[in-house]
Amino acid sequence: MSWSFLRDVLSGVNKYSTGIGRIWLAIVFIFRLLVYVVAAEQVWKDEQKEFECNIRQPGCENVCFDYFFPVSQVRLWALQLIMVSTPSLLVVLHVAYRESREKRHRKKLYKDPGSMDGGLLCTYLISLISKTGFELGFLFLFYKLYGGFNVPRLVKCDMSPCPNTVDCYISKPTEKKVFLYIVVVTSSLCIILNVIELTYLVFKYSIKCCFRGYIERVQ
Repeated sequence: MSWSFLRDVLSGVNKYSTGIGRIWLAIVFIFRLLVYVVAAEQVWKDEQKEFECNIRQPGCENVCFDYFFPVSQVRLWALQLIMVSTPSLLVVLHVAYRESREKRHRKKLYKDPGSMDGGLLCTYLISLISKTGFELGFLFLFYKLYGGFNVPRLVKCDMSPCPNTVDCYISKPTEKKVFLYIVVVTSSLCIILNVIELTYLVFKYSIKCCFRGYIERVQ
């Protein structure tokens, strides 16, 4: 899978981010995107083939694997990366709209197309709220699908066509648990950064508007 498009989107929005937003981007690049591309895909490689049950009943292993892993963790992580990163595309598109509008009217309509004010500020706040919502949603989804943030070595399965309760073994559970913890920690850190940035921007521009209103009343 090529991640160049996602990389370009994140690189583009970096120009219009606050300092907190750039920290968020660094975490996404280093602890999420690079870790996923370099290591995570290898840990979950051929995970169904390496899932073994102590019975050779045809179809038993497939049914048990599907029950305990209804969605591949690594694919769910990839989807999470895409979903939490693409709201940033709204900011890039908004700046591009401003630039195209200036070209169309052939005059300066904004002090700076990338300046954080007016509609662009609203777009940026919406992107922050969307990213936070996706992060929380995927953490909840991970928890519900896998019964918590854990990868056991042994699971017991009694699904049909298994003739009785069988023991099934998950390959490389410790490695998978480590990467699952990375998902949880980085997601939690990104949520905290998004909330801090959202609070900072709302507070900053609220104070700015109040101060501007006070100056206008004094004058």
